[in-house]
Amino acid sequence: MNIFQGTTDLDISTFGEKQLSFLEARFKDIHIDKAYSSPLTRAYKTALAATKGKNIEIVKDESFIEIHAGKIENENIEKVFALDPILADIWHNRPQDFKADCGEAMREVYNRVWKGFEKIATSPENDRKTILIASHGAAIRCLICRLLFGSIERLAETPWSLNTAVSLITYCDGVYKIEFANDASHLPKEYNRNKLRILSVKNEE
Repeated sequence: MNIFQGTTDLDISTFGEKQLSFLEARFKDIHIDKAYSSPLTRAYKTALAATKGKNIEIVKDESFIEIHAGKIENENIEKVFALDPILADIWHNRPQDFKADCGEAMREVYNRVWKGFEKIATSPENDRKTILIASHGAAIRCLICRLLFGSIERLAETPWSLNTAVSLITYCDGVYKIEFANDASHLPKEYNRNKLRILSVKNEE
């Protein structure tokens, strides 16, 4: 679907269901202690697939919900951008400044996602545990940008994450490391529609 879903709670497609089956297989033998998810159905089903058979409660957390797109929610992206080339330019070239009419600012997404992520990572009860978080495109992009660059001003340089792509982030003694990001190697070619730039970097702040 070429629409701006935002916080519109649409179910995943048949194609998406198949992608989730490959994600489920990838996580079959991966230990997970706790799981968090955006409350939206598409993210929650992603968390369910990754934790299937593990008897883990999935905590719904508003911190990881997708950007609210205001008046362009559930609208065709190409049509919206054709009618508003200025908004299109901001989205593509200055995404840190994006804010649809009556919607949430990208800077707000950047801050709330980081706040939610940091709370989980630094909680003493999560020490030495493997935590799964299921979120959305813009939200994940903001998080990876924060970890890579420490500033939303470089959001345009941060790659998007394909549906069901996996990122591994470790935290120890105040230091975050991206072991890898945006890895969709579990998807067969026919289910991986985008050429994804997989990051294998380690950053310290």
